[in-house]
Amino acid sequence: MNLVQEAALVAGKDLRIEARSRVTLQQVIPFGLVVLLLFAFALDPDRGILRRVAPGLFWVTVLLGALLAVSRAFAVETENGASDALRLSGLDPAGVFLGKAAAVAVELAVLETVLAVGVVILFDVGIASVGPLVLATLAATVGIAATGTLYGVLAAGLRVRETLVPMLLLPVVSPVLLGATRAWEAAIDGVPGDAWPWVGLLSIFAVLYVAVGMLAFGPLLEEA
Repeated sequence: MNLVQEAALVAGKDLRIEARSRVTLQQVIPFGLVVLLLFAFALDPDRGILRRVAPGLFWVTVLLGALLAVSRAFAVETENGASDALRLSGLDPAGVFLGKAAAVAVELAVLETVLAVGVVILFDVGIASVGPLVLATLAATVGIAATGTLYGVLAAGLRVRETLVPMLLLPVVSPVLLGATRAWEAAIDGVPGDAWPWVGLLSIFAVLYVAVGMLAFGPLLEEA
């Protein structure tokens, strides 16, 4: 098998496990919606605050959901020695990394779709420029999934991984939070020219961490 086929095999395995357990549908998505509702209650909608801060709230919620998705992805591997079977499978570690990152990205995409509808309905947000918003979301999702997969395997073999993953991941993805928020603000305001530099930043971040992950995932998996 080539690298793409190996990545598809791993991604399909993770997504089938997710489809059977329904953790994303029953836990991650409801968690994200509850967070949005809490923000809606906490902030004053009569003064238009929710519309101004909606992009930031959206991406903070996505990052919190990503923590759950990444933790779940590697908790599955540590159960019943599945991580040992993965190491002995003969698959290219780069393919394993791409597959697991792709599965996390798909789960995040589902979460983002639901949250975007929630933001439009709850926060009364209109989107003026769809193109930059979609591209920024795609690049940010790839960057978060790649970074989460890399740091997830780093903490996979530790008992404190539930608390270590947020400490490692959140500071690293702060450029994604900033860039995606600014791109969304520009797209909502109908100023696509202001969004493109942030889309470029998000794309560079995504490419960088995909490349680093493909190189570093194998040694990290062995250590885990």
